[in-house]
Amino acid sequence: MRSLHPLRTISIALLLILGVACTDQESAEQAMVRQAIAIEQADECHLCGMIISNFPGPKGESYNKSSDTVSKFCSTRDLFSFVLQPENKRQVKEIYVHDMSKTPWQRPEDEYFINAREAWYVIGSEKKGAMGKTLGSFAKKADAEVFIDEFGGKLYSFEDISIDVL
Repeated sequence: MRSLHPLRTISIALLLILGVACTDQESAEQAMVRQAIAIEQADECHLCGMIISNFPGPKGESYNKSSDTVSKFCSTRDLFSFVLQPENKRQVKEIYVHDMSKTPWQRPEDEYFINAREAWYVIGSEKKGAMGKTLGSFAKKADAEVFIDEFGGKLYSFEDISIDVL
């Protein structure tokens, strides 16, 4: 049996170590995905400071890449106003909103948080949230369309929403 050259052996070892390290880093990043948490009675909106539970309509939560702390918002409008700010846009990792097809508008239930990036939004409906107009959020496009038929508004995907749209 022929022996390997020492440099070739070292190179192979380094590649194996690098491969394991990358796999471990990817697994660690996947494990870092956080979930939405319950909005407590005294929680304040990260953007405006109002008591979140005092208002109807969908709420939001976000985590940034460098912290385990959740930022909670009294409305989807405040959530987007925060998330779309240039200094926050690249820092936000997870974003959650209520699926309003499954929970009452007046008191959204926290077990119905969904990934905000996959949700559909209705802007301009007659339904109000904290501080007036808000974005109705839905897991399914069909549910958002049913909402529009009843309460008006226009349908948007997450990617379609900008500061100008707000």
